[in-house]
Amino acid sequence: MSVYDFAVAPFVEFEFMRRALIGALALAIGAAPIGVFLMLRRMSLTGDAMAHAILPGAAVGYLIAGLSLPAMTIGGLVAGLAVAFAAGALARASVLKEDATLAAFYLISLALGVLIVSMKGSNVDLMHVLFGSVLALDDGALLLIAGIASVTLLVLALIYRPLVLECMDPQFLRSVSGAGLVAHFGFIGLVVLNLVGGFHALGTLLAVGIMMLPAAAARMWTDDVTALIGVAVLIAMGSSVAGLLVSYHGEAPSGPSIILVAGAVYGLSLAFGRSGGLVWKLLPARHLEA
Repeated sequence: MSVYDFAVAPFVEFEFMRRALIGALALAIGAAPIGVFLMLRRMSLTGDAMAHAILPGAAVGYLIAGLSLPAMTIGGLVAGLAVAFAAGALARASVLKEDATLAAFYLISLALGVLIVSMKGSNVDLMHVLFGSVLALDDGALLLIAGIASVTLLVLALIYRPLVLECMDPQFLRSVSGAGLVAHFGFIGLVVLNLVGGFHALGTLLAVGIMMLPAAAARMWTDDVTALIGVAVLIAMGSSVAGLLVSYHGEAPSGPSIILVAGAVYGLSLAFGRSGGLVWKLLPARHLEA
């Protein structure tokens, strides 16, 4: 099999592969930078919890209108934002930390969402909600994902400086400016938006994977925030292309294939990355030369 037959022909010959490629690349461009800031803010597990928080809202949308893109999107947005802000408010009003509150919401949301979908739909519908359908993206879903990526890049450009400063020294930011609060809530909104976009392509169980795995892999190669974002986006895009090809040639599920490829890149980066990889740590340190 030639390189063309393996890597190019599937996207040239089949429209569903081209649609999947466009949707996956757009998702990577928007979600990977969000994953970088989740990692820098030590909110990786928060992103996972919020990914499941959108499930009940999307399930209610499904219960009302079936597999309707607008209904499930609006439901997911409302549920995700409600859980994010409710968890923060409860953490401040009770003895529980925010991570414990989010864990409770995560478990309740997952169980409630599965129950709601099961009440009306079949096992196929449930699998669609949980694992997405990147190979079945229609025009509406592609426009939604591309729109979310565009909004994400625009808003990140506006809040980039306070967001970076909040990651590095939040107390200093609070002492000199009130932009930290705006940046925080703007960022939380972007997290929910990208999880909703990822939900349509990869499902609620895997949407956070395209955020966090490329970001974690990129951290093994560079310490610079701007470079981190660039490397994470490249890894997410490369994993999307490779995952779709693995899915096509291996007749494997597309969403899990994309995330597993990203996981393989993370494993290689963990071993060989120049900025903290295990192999480089095992090598003897160089002595200063006169």
